[in-house]
Amino acid sequence: MISSIQGEFARYERLLKQAVQQIDDDAFFAPLREGQNSVAVLVKHLGGNLISRFTDFRTSDGEKEWRNRDSEFIVQATRDDVMELFAKGYAILSSELAALNDSDIHAFVTIRGQQLTISDALCRSLAHMSYHVGEIVQLCRYHKGDDWEYLSIPPNQSDAYNANPTLEKPSRK
Repeated sequence: MISSIQGEFARYERLLKQAVQQIDDDAFFAPLREGQNSVAVLVKHLGGNLISRFTDFRTSDGEKEWRNRDSEFIVQATRDDVMELFAKGYAILSSELAALNDSDIHAFVTIRGQQLTISDALCRSLAHMSYHVGEIVQLCRYHKGDDWEYLSIPPNQSDAYNANPTLEKPSRK
């Protein structure tokens, strides 16, 4: 189970990076409208969330006292700084996942004072990441317009893909 979760987190990290690589700095920092999140805000928020949740994952509350969640929605940094924050959070996540094994999934961790099994906490974090990565991909696609390079099967290419499904996980057989 842990290896499957690691694989899904890695898949969403790749999607985020591939989408962000396609846009310039103006698009990275631009919300669609006033009061909405830009790609930069969403990436910064994901980084802050991962750092808080997975620093001392098994021994302290996932909502750290030092985290200022509201500040994650204000970006006064460079693109490189925002991407480094995400990379830091993802590295902490990866390290904690590497330290787990399937027998750990029933142990408990705490998030915002609530006890969750490690399995539930990981599912919650994976859902959070996939939600925001979906937003990021959609924003990047909007900003890139007709020059967007698809991250999955392009329109009208399902039959060709199904003949050679290169994006699928290897069979467990």
